[in-house]
Amino acid sequence: MDDETIVTLYWQRDEQAIAETERKYARYLHTIAYNILADREDSSECVNDTYLRAWNSMPPQKPAVLSLYLGKLTRRLSIDRFRRRHAEKRGSGEYARTLEELAECIPAEGTPEKETENEELARVLDAWLRTLSPETRRAFLLRYYYSDPVERIAHCLGLGENAVRSRLFRAREDLCRCLLKEGITL
Repeated sequence: MDDETIVTLYWQRDEQAIAETERKYARYLHTIAYNILADREDSSECVNDTYLRAWNSMPPQKPAVLSLYLGKLTRRLSIDRFRRRHAEKRGSGEYARTLEELAECIPAEGTPEKETENEELARVLDAWLRTLSPETRRAFLLRYYYSDPVERIAHCLGLGENAVRSRLFRAREDLCRCLLKEGITL
């Protein structure tokens, strides 16, 4: 079933929408959740919560690209669960590693004053991502948005793991330079 039909089912409040969403996107959503949480049970719960959020948000939402919409919901739910689980200690897993890798480039969350800075940061990141080659941009997003392990990224891009690590390192260094140039404090 195509995405437009699935979204229509949500708008019609037809429970078949959830079954079709699960059939088409369960594996994709589990991968996103597991990359962040490194726990199958928590990942399954986040995916199930994604179906509920999708049900509750459509209508009024009418996503143009259902896979991205569902992926974003799953990612947010998984990050929230990760933060709750690791509120007092550092976690393990890909998400924790990606946070450590980016810690030198991206300012920490916190005060309300950071909200304006976060909007500016989003604008600068968006512009910076457009300067990367498509392959490096894909590696960067797979690593730092989807929290994919370097091994999987290397396989997806047909590169060696060291080549991916090197690209990511150079991209992080370039991002730090870009942020400093734009006056975003680290």
